[in-house]
Amino acid sequence: MAQGYRRDHNHRHESGYKRPSDPGGDLPSDKRHRPPPAEGRTLSADRRLYERHFPLYKQPLEVGCFSLDARRNFFNDHRQLRYYVEPRRSPDFNLRDGYTSRFIKRDDGVKEKLDHMLRWILENRHKMQNSNSSSCALGVDFVTWRGHLTKVLTTPYETQEGWMMAACKFRGSIYISEVETEQARENRETRSERQEEMMYWGYKFEQYTCADGADGTPDPGGVVNTNEAFCTVVQTRLADHKLLFSGEVDCRLKDPDAPPAPGCYVELKTSAEICTPKQRSNFHRYKLLKWWAQSFLPGVPQIIAGFRDHDGIVVSVETFQTSKISQMIKNEYNCWKPTVCMNFCSDFLTFVKSIVKEDDPRLVYLFSWDPRRDVTYTVHRDSTHTFIPDWYIKDMTSRPASDH
Repeated sequence: MAQGYRRDHNHRHESGYKRPSDPGGDLPSDKRHRPPPAEGRTLSADRRLYERHFPLYKQPLEVGCFSLDARRNFFNDHRQLRYYVEPRRSPDFNLRDGYTSRFIKRDDGVKEKLDHMLRWILENRHKMQNSNSSSCALGVDFVTWRGHLTKVLTTPYETQEGWMMAACKFRGSIYISEVETEQARENRETRSERQEEMMYWGYKFEQYTCADGADGTPDPGGVVNTNEAFCTVVQTRLADHKLLFSGEVDCRLKDPDAPPAPGCYVELKTSAEICTPKQRSNFHRYKLLKWWAQSFLPGVPQIIAGFRDHDGIVVSVETFQTSKISQMIKNEYNCWKPTVCMNFCSDFLTFVKSIVKEDDPRLVYLFSWDPRRDVTYTVHRDSTHTFIPDWYIKDMTSRPASDH
């Protein structure tokens, strides 16, 4: 059965918590809510620990959206939302077109942290499903980006790239913002020209298949500007963790009778055409894992992929239903499992909650993970890792949510 947004009541399980002094490592499930002292604790990413029942994951509810324009300015509206236009069966899109002449690339060396998400919160606090708890201003446990959660979800199967996540607690909610690792920085600064161009191809495919209005047509002769973005903001719950996160959305269906957001949203992807059984297996094993995680989290129901040849020509387009991806991979030997991803994410959030106790945005806990290692953390006060800006702290502190 495809994994969906549902509850499984049988949730007793082994925990991934470990103490360095206990090489046996795994605490029995009856110790789940009585973790050992925080200092020195780690969290195992061993996938075998997370092969249990699929956890509760509520259907994500869109509580708002925002747009970023060509200069990365924030707007509390959907002006950048685009509409999907279905191409013909063999589209022959040239993804290389315009790379050297009609391309404005966002500076990915500028780290925006959670700033856009925080601006949305300040303008939309009245929309939040507050639990009326005076200790939690937003009524959620975690605030973050969808991309950060995607990295956590895929951790049990990741073999190449580690990550660092900074976390701090402010007015009852824990904010999580990714920190670029040294390896990621080095990879970014040493990309080959071919790698840079292939990153453009994904944006170019969007230009071929998206219109600015419901009655419009794509304009492949225009400029590709990767500063522009439309983002959904969703609220949901994973096990006992209430989540508020934002993620970029490529486009929506044109049909006015389509389901309400996020059910009308479409994720667009490009990938190398599949010519051999080995290539298909690798596609299932690696690419579909990240595609599934990215779309399942915000409740985006379908992924439309353009398959291209070595020269960047799209030779076919295929639609994947997010809810059916787990069925597609079930015959792959020793392949990834959605339940492992979701259980690890849930346990990671429990781990973070057990450590990030002090309500102070200047106190940052830096969680780190590298392949074949445990998740560890360090603590930093008033350091360069502080990521909640003063303007947000001041506004949230001076105005109760009921003022709107």
